[in-house]
Amino acid sequence: MLTPLEIANEAVKTLDNKKAQDIVVLETRDVTVLADYFIICTANSSTHIKTLSDEVDKVLSDKGEPALRTEGYRAGGWVLVDFGCVVIHIFTDETRKFYNLEHLWADAPRMDISSLLT
Repeated sequence: MLTPLEIANEAVKTLDNKKAQDIVVLETRDVTVLADYFIICTANSSTHIKTLSDEVDKVLSDKGEPALRTEGYRAGGWVLVDFGCVVIHIFTDETRKFYNLEHLWADAPRMDISSLLT
C-alpha cells in the first residue's frame, strides 16, 4: 500500500511521462477533508485527457492503488480521477482556465515537484 505522497509522486511522474502540461500539486490535507493532494494538469485534446487518465489509473492499479472512480470521461474537457487521498484533475486548457482550481484552492500550498519532472 502506497502513502498519499507516494501516490501523488507516481501520478506526477506518469502524467509528465505522457506529456501532461503545467502539472500542479496542491497539498490540500489541511484545507479540506476531500483529499490530501489535488493534482491539476492540462492535456492538449480530449484524446490526450483520456490517455492521461487511463495511464495514471493503469500505473497506480499495477502498484495496488486502483482509482476509486473516474468522472467526466465522456465529457471531453475535464476528467477527475479519484484515488481517495489523491484527486487528479485533467483539463483542456480552456476548461482549466474557466474553472481555475488553483485560485479556488489558493489556501492550499503548492508542492515542489521539480525533482519528479523529466
